[in-house]
Amino acid sequence: MIKAAELPDTIAIFPLAGALLLPRSRLPLHIFEPRYLQMLEDALKTPARLIGMIQPNEVPGRNGNGLHTIGCAGRVTQFSETEDGRYLITLGGVSRFRVVKEVEGFTPYRRCEVKWDGFDRDLGPDETDKTFDRHVFMDLLGRYFDARQLSADWDTLKEADDELLINSLSMMLEFDPEDKQALLEAPSLPTRRETLVTLIEYQLRGGSESEMIQ
Repeated sequence: MIKAAELPDTIAIFPLAGALLLPRSRLPLHIFEPRYLQMLEDALKTPARLIGMIQPNEVPGRNGNGLHTIGCAGRVTQFSETEDGRYLITLGGVSRFRVVKEVEGFTPYRRCEVKWDGFDRDLGPDETDKTFDRHVFMDLLGRYFDARQLSADWDTLKEADDELLINSLSMMLEFDPEDKQALLEAPSLPTRRETLVTLIEYQLRGGSESEMIQ
């Protein structure tokens, strides 16, 4: 486990809309663009092996290179090369960060100066949700999966710890990038669970304020 003192001031940034990484979670990625292959190579040469996942933040009237303020850094924990030179990697979520400024340089990928203040909980043990009514949540999730015609290993979901269940669903389910950002920025696991429930209920209503699909 990486300690707070080992977190660097500058990290490589991988802007990817809709891709969410959360602390203590795992995100598989397919790396094939030359600039990101270089980013991976450079990250593997550092002790922390960190890559910062962040949502683009395109604002009308501004250039298309904007970033959200908060992202999450992941450590490269697994990687394998395909025969044609692509990489399949896994990032293990370490900690969220706040962008201070983008760093100009000679790398083909983007880098940012970041601060880790305010996210101490990310480096600690798994979070729990003492107010979590799992029975009600699983019923809601079942209706959502049925409406979307999705399949799931329900036995595994029912047995998963609170944090693993909530974070995995937050990362896996299809929400708009701004909704993914809201899940990332949730200050605690109960808040993230409440946000997730709101998003699921909204989609069950067909994206409106009408009554939920039964």
